[in-house]
Amino acid sequence: MGYRTFFRGWLTLGAVLASGTALAADPPEWTTPTEPFRIADNLYYVGTKGLAAYLIVSRDGAILIDGPMDRNVASIERNIRRVGVPLDRVRVIVSNHAHDDHVGGIARIKRDTGARFLASAGDRWALEHGTSRGDTNYGVRGYPAVKVDGVIRDGEVVRLGDIALTAHLTPGHTPGCTSWSMVARDAGKLRRVFFPCSITVAGNRLVGNRGYPGIVADFRRTFAKLATMRADIVLPGHPEAADVIERGARRRAGQADAFVDPRLLPRMVAEKRAAFEAELRAAQRGTR
Repeated sequence: MGYRTFFRGWLTLGAVLASGTALAADPPEWTTPTEPFRIADNLYYVGTKGLAAYLIVSRDGAILIDGPMDRNVASIERNIRRVGVPLDRVRVIVSNHAHDDHVGGIARIKRDTGARFLASAGDRWALEHGTSRGDTNYGVRGYPAVKVDGVIRDGEVVRLGDIALTAHLTPGHTPGCTSWSMVARDAGKLRRVFFPCSITVAGNRLVGNRGYPGIVADFRRTFAKLATMRADIVLPGHPEAADVIERGARRRAGQADAFVDPRLLPRMVAEKRAAFEAELRAAQRGTR
């Protein structure tokens, strides 16, 4: 399953959510546990089958990227322990964007680990109130509110031991959407790793969005920014967008470079940019 399937799935989900059946519409993969696996020397997948959480390990503790959905906390914490990291060694948690399917479990994980939670200013209000900002076609999906311990700026580097994780503000999907990058050692090779925030419209109103009036300009700036970036390994919040689970299986089967795909990020950006412009034109015509 690739990023085309992921995009079609989001369109379907948005339509069902608009009908008022939010929880029933969640894809079952979102809460299906899966075994953790190694991506690079100090980088692990610890999420569920359909929602990603990534653990970066250093001698001074670990950084967790995302805690998707409150219902997944037990599975995520079990996976963290399975890769040999005690919960109290998770020192920092960062977020991708303030939607329940990516941050709904962070409040509990933060409590259980004692970690500091860092996020962008654009998503701080949503995170601390447990509700998203901006108008959508599927209504409001709340989640447990979580206190932000530190605000991350564009280009800021989060350091823990030998980890250097750089924040890239890429708003549009939410006002504080944040992508992250790092260099990871992978079997003796250095790989540029990129954790993109979502760049799909996914139910956001592009015309007349009173809760997020700058959404169109933000999306366009983000596409322009991402078009200049390069990555060897791309790890999105929805793993099927980059075949993360399948690549993990191929790596366990002996394919050392299973995650390496330098063409993936520019291809994703080009396709999502075209899809965004098509949705914007439809919204301006009043057909969406």
